[in-house]
Amino acid sequence: MNSKSVITLDKVSKSYRLLTNLSSGLKDFVLHMPSRIKQLNAKRFIALENISFEVYNGEAFGIIGRNGSGKSTILKLIAEVLKPSSGRITVSGTVSPLLELGAGFHPDLTGAENIVLNGALLGLTKKEIKEQFESIVEFSELENFIDQPLRTYSSGMQVRLGFSVAVHINPQILLVDEVLAVGDDAFQKKCIQKMNEFRQNGVSMVFVSHDMSQMKRMCNRVALLQEGKITAIGEPEKVVERYLEMLEVGSTLP
Repeated sequence: MNSKSVITLDKVSKSYRLLTNLSSGLKDFVLHMPSRIKQLNAKRFIALENISFEVYNGEAFGIIGRNGSGKSTILKLIAEVLKPSSGRITVSGTVSPLLELGAGFHPDLTGAENIVLNGALLGLTKKEIKEQFESIVEFSELENFIDQPLRTYSSGMQVRLGFSVAVHINPQILLVDEVLAVGDDAFQKKCIQKMNEFRQNGVSMVFVSHDMSQMKRMCNRVALLQEGKITAIGEPEKVVERYLEMLEVGSTLP
């Protein structure tokens, strides 16, 4: 790891307009349209507020927090799945997002055909897919099912195939959202081993996980999110300890 920043979030916020029922009726809305539109626009849910941090080249950066605290939103912003409401995000390098694995899969295509489809969606050329194909199938452990339609796969098998495709892209930046818990214990160990290989090769990673032992073992630094705000960034042991204390008392810590 070196001090060169590959991801920078500068005062980033993300909010959503809340949909409300027209309790006063359509006629009232039309007659008082300017004020009613103003009221609708005023009702917003703030998912992230004024978030700033950097991820350095070769660093494994963890994000922890309760459900709904904004962890996955940050990953989607970095992956450009979402756009920030305000602030600036700078990313330097090829990004491989392990967010919704197999999102581009088609149920009527075979596993083999979906490897080609998903690989293309993730930016691989036909030549690269052909070169990586056998390795992807072997890693997924789905050799006996690879020519069967995806609709015959269990959800776990689909995730394993999606993971296998995504980790063969050779990314510079890897975004990981709770996907290391796929398959049985042996397959999970293989996934973690693959992550460690990426670390040794200088790939920068941003992790979201509820597995605190994994966070302490895998990450150089960890950020704690509470209600859309970062309340701590630092050594994994200390930040995880703070989070566990927060869970014990059942409320946010100052």
